[in-house]
Amino acid sequence: MTGEGRHPPVRKSLGQHFLNDTRILTRIAGALELTGGETVIEIGPGRGSLTALLAARARRLVAVEYDRALAQLLRDRYAGDARVTIVEQDVLSVNFGELAGGPYVVAGNVPYYITTPILFHGLTRPRAERAVYLVQREVAERIVAPAGDRAYGALSANIQAVARAELLFRVPAGAFRPPPTVESAVVRLTPRAEAAIREDEEEEYRVFVQAVFGMRRKQMRRVLRELWGVDAESADRVLIDAGVDPSARPETLAPEQFARVLRLKVR
Repeated sequence: MTGEGRHPPVRKSLGQHFLNDTRILTRIAGALELTGGETVIEIGPGRGSLTALLAARARRLVAVEYDRALAQLLRDRYAGDARVTIVEQDVLSVNFGELAGGPYVVAGNVPYYITTPILFHGLTRPRAERAVYLVQREVAERIVAPAGDRAYGALSANIQAVARAELLFRVPAGAFRPPPTVESAVVRLTPRAEAAIREDEEEEYRVFVQAVFGMRRKQMRRVLRELWGVDAESADRVLIDAGVDPSARPETLAPEQFARVLRLKVR
C-alpha cells in the first residue's frame, strides 16, 4: 500500500490486520448487494480501504472505529462528506439500530479475538437486512456448518436459528498487512423470514444452547438431567415430545429441535 508511513502504527493488542487487496475488497463490497439507497454500518474501518468502496455505493455510511488515531484519520478524510459519519467507540457498546435510524446493512473486518461477541451483537434487534463479515476461516466454517457436521456447535445453532448463513469465499493471509497467522473467509448473514425462535425466546435460547454444547459429548438425556435437575423419565418425555432421540448428542440437533426442546422445558 502506498503512503504506508503516513498511517498510524499497527496496534497488535487490537488484533489489527489491514486488508489491502483491491480485488477482495471489491468482492466484499459487492456481497452487500447495495443499490445506492442503503445505510451501511461498517465495523472496524481501520485505514479506510473498504470504507471508500462503501461510501461510493451507499446512501449513508456510519463507520465505527475504536482506535483513536484511525478514527481521526477517517474524520479528516471525510470531513467534507456529509454522507459519512465516523463513530469513535467500542462496537459492542453501540446500538446499530439507533445509529442507522432505520433499515441498515453491516460490513466488517472483525478482529479475531472478539469475533463471537461482535457476531452476536450484530444479531441484536433490529437486525441488519444483510451483514457481511470477514472472519477467521475456522469461525466461518463453524457459522455455516450443518447439524451433524464436526464444525457444528453453539455458534452455528445460535446464528442459524435467526439467520441464513453463507460462506462466500476464502481470503489468504497474504492479502493483509501485517498478515495474520491464519486464513480468513467472508460470510454473509441474512435474517430468516421465519426464525426458529421467537423474539421473546432469543436470550433463553442462546443461554440454553451454550450450556448444552458445554456437554456436547453427552447424550441429550443426560444433558437435560444435568441442566434442569430432572429424572431420566422426565428428560426422555421432553425429548420424545420434541421429536428428538434421547440418546442423540447435541451436535446432531438442528436449531428448530433445540427450540422445541426449550419450549417443553420442565419448570
